[in-house]
Amino acid sequence: MTLPAAVRDAVGAYLLAVDALYPDLVEGFYVIGSAALDDFRPGASDIDFVAVTTTAPADQQVAALARLHAHLSRRPLFDGIYTTWLDLAQDPGQPSPGPHAHGRRFHPRCDHQRHPVTWHSLARHGAAIRGPKPAEIDIAANPADLARWTRGNLDGYWRRWWHRGSRLAMPAGLACLTSSGSAWGVLGVSRLHHTLTTGEIISKAAAGEHARTTFEPRWHRIIDECLRIRRADHRRSLYRNPLTRRTDALTFVDMVLNDVSRPTDTA
Repeated sequence: MTLPAAVRDAVGAYLLAVDALYPDLVEGFYVIGSAALDDFRPGASDIDFVAVTTTAPADQQVAALARLHAHLSRRPLFDGIYTTWLDLAQDPGQPSPGPHAHGRRFHPRCDHQRHPVTWHSLARHGAAIRGPKPAEIDIAANPADLARWTRGNLDGYWRRWWHRGSRLAMPAGLACLTSSGSAWGVLGVSRLHHTLTTGEIISKAAAGEHARTTFEPRWHRIIDECLRIRRADHRRSLYRNPLTRRTDALTFVDMVLNDVSRPTDTA
């Protein structure tokens, strides 16, 4: 797997910096997300990562990591977790909260990204920058856990996102008027729909292609618009009116949420 130059350069700078602080701390470093799925968009995508240590970092090490992330380049942003080899071998719902970095923000104890999608992304698509290949690591990637978490995320986060976005006077409703807001919703639920139906994790661009081949042609306009946005295609928008695009995006999200909540026929 060949990572984008911007990712390689940023990760190289990070590893030099962390090794200067604690040479033996980060034993494994893995890139997941868009960069590992050939969907990295310079200027828009983050570097999603999993950094692995033998034991949980001590307080002084956590403080040093916070200072390090505060001084990393603003672009591309780092978004990932610090965990241990032992935690990776356990159900991701079991390990204790640990450090999470997002850009220059650093949370010493956080549950964010400690879930089956991260564990499965690492096991199936992780790009090893340092440490053994993912196939050589004991990673608790249980398909049933992934399906359960995905359904819960659709029923929880995405249903709330749809309710808030449906209120135009609310900040979330106004955010849905933007191109990025529409793409976030349409491609986000399509991505999880694909995971539920296939058990696989794909990129946002691939999720758009999945939606195009899965759902009726009436949805092609909003899907194509969101793919255009995701790919930073500067051709004219397929919508003259952002209100119409917002309506179509919210209607599509609602359709997908209803589709995945529909009971399956087991007869």
